[in-house]
Amino acid sequence: MKRKRKIPLVVISDVHLGTYGCHAKELLQYLKSINPQTLVLNGDIIDMWSFTKSYFPASHMNVLRHIIKMSNLGTRVIYITGNHDEALRKYSDFILGNFELVDKLILDLDGKKTWIFHGDVFDSSTQGYAKILAKLGGKGYDLLILINSLINWFLGILGKEKRSYSKMIKDSVKKAVSFISNFETTAAEIAIQKKYSYVVCGHIHKPQMKDIGNEHGKVTYLNSGDWIENLTALEYKKQKWNLYHYKTEHYKDADSHEEKIVNDIVNKILS
Repeated sequence: MKRKRKIPLVVISDVHLGTYGCHAKELLQYLKSINPQTLVLNGDIIDMWSFTKSYFPASHMNVLRHIIKMSNLGTRVIYITGNHDEALRKYSDFILGNFELVDKLILDLDGKKTWIFHGDVFDSSTQGYAKILAKLGGKGYDLLILINSLINWFLGILGKEKRSYSKMIKDSVKKAVSFISNFETTAAEIAIQKKYSYVVCGHIHKPQMKDIGNEHGKVTYLNSGDWIENLTALEYKKQKWNLYHYKTEHYKDADSHEEKIVNDIVNKILS
């Protein structure tokens, strides 16, 4: 058994437990490989927009169980609410042992102020009437992930390289590219104004780590990505941030994810 990596701070976001696209098994493998002092769950961990009693498999529940176990063993777990789990916001500032539920977080990392929040406050599509359209879009995205998994399953049988068509579509749509750029700029500008050294977001499923500056200063913008397409996390150790990318070849059963989703699709069609 591999020795767990000790890390002062880990940030993950956009897990979307309760959806077909969630790579719960891979996330569990990652969580079992680390021993963080603080684990920040930066929003959209449980997808309450898509949640149904008919689909919340054991692998998804196992992720929640392991996070609770980590908390019981001494890891400080901070759950920051996002738009897909916004129902939890009415319980903000709840603390139980090593577990905290908040809307945003300010940390001091080696003398540098760090602002961590999900990021949906910058997205007008998650507000008001547009929120209904966003939820419908979320259903379509989940369906696209399902189709993508089915195609990748066949590509795997043929011995060909797997592809993320949902990611390709998002990256090719000019409005999506523009939105991501505006999102990053807006977060950075506010962080610079508030004299923060780091600003850490989720929400847009775009893992990133870069310096952004303007005439008023500079800030390091970070995004933890997601566990749908990118399978990424942010790790802070020895006064340095690293963007972790999960590699399926590190673990034996990771490639079974697509096959399980295909089985779920078939069962859903037949039921």
